[in-house]
Amino acid sequence: MKKVGIVSLGCAKNLVDSEMILAAFKSNQYTITNNPKDADIIIVNTCGFIEPAKKEAINTILEMARYNKKLIVTGCLVERYEKALKKAIPEVNLWIPFSKYPHFNDYVSSYLKDKKHYHLDSLNRVISTPSNTAYLRIAEGCNNFCSFCAIPYIRGRYRSRKINELVKEATLLAKSGIKEINIIAQDVSYYGRDLKDGSNLVSLLKALEKVKGIKHYRLLYLYPNEITDEFIHFMKTSKKVYPYFDIPLQHASESVLKRMNRKGSHALTLKTLKKIKSEVPNAVFRTTMMVGFPSESNSDFKTLISFIKAFKFDHLGAFTYSKEEGTKAFSLLKQISEKTKLERLTILMNEQKKIAYLKNKEHIGETLEGLCVSYDKINHKYTFLTKLNAPDDIDGSVFAVTNKSLRLGEYYRLKVKDAFVYDLLVEVLK
Repeated sequence: MKKVGIVSLGCAKNLVDSEMILAAFKSNQYTITNNPKDADIIIVNTCGFIEPAKKEAINTILEMARYNKKLIVTGCLVERYEKALKKAIPEVNLWIPFSKYPHFNDYVSSYLKDKKHYHLDSLNRVISTPSNTAYLRIAEGCNNFCSFCAIPYIRGRYRSRKINELVKEATLLAKSGIKEINIIAQDVSYYGRDLKDGSNLVSLLKALEKVKGIKHYRLLYLYPNEITDEFIHFMKTSKKVYPYFDIPLQHASESVLKRMNRKGSHALTLKTLKKIKSEVPNAVFRTTMMVGFPSESNSDFKTLISFIKAFKFDHLGAFTYSKEEGTKAFSLLKQISEKTKLERLTILMNEQKKIAYLKNKEHIGETLEGLCVSYDKINHKYTFLTKLNAPDDIDGSVFAVTNKSLRLGEYYRLKVKDAFVYDLLVEVLK
C-alpha cells in the first residue's frame, strides 16, 4: 500500500486544508506516514504570509526534495509566487496554488495518472489536533485589507459558510469523538455579513450550541470594530462557548492604526474592551501587536507600551512588521530599521512577561475544568486545555506532574498550585 506524508506550515486555517488533503489520499487507500523516508508522496502545504514564513516554506520544500520522492507543494506561497517557484525549484513535481483547490482532484489524478478521486471536502478530514479537539473553519478570505496584510490578495474576499453546513460538520466531529471545537476564520466576527439570510456570529453560535457531544467552543480572531453588544451579551450567558476573547489589535497609536488601515479607532476599541471586562467578569483576553510599522515613532511605541501595561492582557503575542509586496504599506516611506524593530519587540515582550506572570499568579488556588490533551511519559507530565488557554501553543500551558493514570480526551477538575511566566502548574483533584 502506498504512503503519503504532509508537512503543514502556517496557521490553523492551513492545517484544516492539510487535513482535507490527507483525507483525500486516505480515501484512495493511501496510508499516512510521518517519516518522509517511508513516503511515496510528500506534500508540503505552505504559508506565504510574511517573510519568515516564506523562508521556512522554501527551506522545507528543499529539505523534502532531498528524499527524491514524488513532491507536491500547495498553499499560500504557491498562490503568491507559483511562476517564480517553478523556475527556482524544478525538483517539485506538482504545484497547486490555493485558488486551484476546487480543481485539486484534476491536478493530482492527472499527475499520478490514476483513476482515483482526490476531491477536497470539509466534511472529510483527517483530524490532526490534540486528543478530542478540532478546528472548525467558518469562513474563508478577508475583507479588511489592512495595509500590511497580503491575506485578502492570497485567499480572496470573505466567504462565510452556511450555518446548516457548519452544524453538519460539527455534528460529524462530535460523532467522531471530538469534545472541544476551536472556531476559526481570518475574521470570525465578520461571519454572515456577506450572506443574505440574516446569519451572524451569534446565530451561528446558538445553532452550534445545540450540537450534542460538543462540550466547549472557543473563538479565535475577533476584529475589535465588529464586536457587537449582542455578541457580548451572548458570551456572558453562553454555557458552551468559553469567555475567551482573541482580539488582535496590532497597535494602540491612533496614527499607526490609521496607516495600517485598521477600521474604527483605538478609543472605540478601548471602550469595547472595557465593556467586555465589565459584563463578562471571567473573560480571558488575548491580542497580537506589531512593532516597527513604517513611521512608527518613539512616541507611538511608548503609547503601545503604556496601553498594554494599563490593560494587562492575559496573553499577548507580537511580531515585527514585514514589508510585503502587493500590500499598501509596501511603498510607505520611513521604514523602520531591523535593529529598531527587534529592540522594540524585546521591550514589548519583556513588559508582557511581567504582566503574564502577575496575571497567572492571580489564578493560584483557582479550580479549573481541563481537557487532558497530551502526556510526556519521561516527565510524567500531562497538559490540559482550559478556559484560560487555546491549543495553538501561544498561551503557554496548563500542566500537572503526577503518577496518576489519566486518560487523554477526558475532562478533569484541576486546582492551580503554582504560576510561571506563561504556564500554570495544577493538581488533579479526585
